[in-house]
Amino acid sequence: MGQPIAIEVRNVFKRYSDDPGLAPALDNVSVDIADNEFFTLLGPSGCGKTTLLRTIAGFEHVSDGEIRLAGETVNHLPPFKRRVNTVFQSYALFPHMSVAQNIAFGLEMQGLDARQIAQRVDEMLALVQMTHLAKRKPAELSGGQQQRVALARALAPKPKVLLLDEPLSALDLKLRKEMQVELKRVQKEAGITFIFVTHDQEEALTLSDRIAVMSAGKILQIGTPNDIYERPQHQFVAQFIGDINFLPGHLKRGQQNENLFVPSGMPVEIPCPSQGLDSAKVQLAFRPERSQLVDPTQPHHLRGVIEAVLYVGTATLYQCRLNNDIKVMLRENNEGLSRGRVVGDRVAVNLPPHACLLMEA
Repeated sequence: MGQPIAIEVRNVFKRYSDDPGLAPALDNVSVDIADNEFFTLLGPSGCGKTTLLRTIAGFEHVSDGEIRLAGETVNHLPPFKRRVNTVFQSYALFPHMSVAQNIAFGLEMQGLDARQIAQRVDEMLALVQMTHLAKRKPAELSGGQQQRVALARALAPKPKVLLLDEPLSALDLKLRKEMQVELKRVQKEAGITFIFVTHDQEEALTLSDRIAVMSAGKILQIGTPNDIYERPQHQFVAQFIGDINFLPGHLKRGQQNENLFVPSGMPVEIPCPSQGLDSAKVQLAFRPERSQLVDPTQPHHLRGVIEAVLYVGTATLYQCRLNNDIKVMLRENNEGLSRGRVVGDRVAVNLPPHACLLMEA
């Protein structure tokens, strides 16, 4: 990666039972996470993302494998001896303490003198823009403000890595989006590694330098948000990140030696990029926003009928049933003028080659 490595996870297994019939919670997981990186573990409930976070924190022991922090193996170390701190879903602020006292608590446990503690608390208050609220109690703060205090308290002891277990999940949508911006700013200004757990795809794409998509205890793909969205390597990843359509069909070689995709049950040939697939039986995947509805009389396009029209403000979604009975969703940005398409209209779907992604069937 070019940067020093903050966390190394090597062939980690986590089993909660010796029963060989039960799948492990973590199944041979390996990943390197760089210094100062915002790294996100993304996946559905039960995929192993929080378990991986807890093994890094030391709250769970690995069954096999190794975890290194700044090159040092930490498997045997308890949580308080690892240079990591954790922000949980519930911020767990001390209700009887002020904002400043909450932030100072960990520093007092480290035995710092009063001058050092006061200086560090002031730095953290400025970082999370809470200086004017230093004397307030948690009950006097909004959810977003409490989240900032929890973040400042975790950062105050200068951990090597900060672990965040879905810390925005308790906030309403508008505040969650505001806090995403703040969280990214704080991470860059603090200059430390953040490992963030979420099941929210948009949150992961917005915040992350890199994302690891997990399922059934395994990491399926690691990449930048652009990599994960534009070039998913597994059908699960493609379906989990954003909306996507799949068409079954087969490949054939065109006269110019290019790949042509032929959808099952439709006399259409769609040029598509070569992606090294040997099997003639494949699926073509495309995002709703990468295709266009066009006049049904145009040749060489998928044909079908509109079954539903959904207005969502910035865009309109069209559910179409193609002539081979496959349903697809298409998205058109609203530009102030209605296109006048309604349920029952016959349409054609244009798929530019750059919109097409081939995957194994």
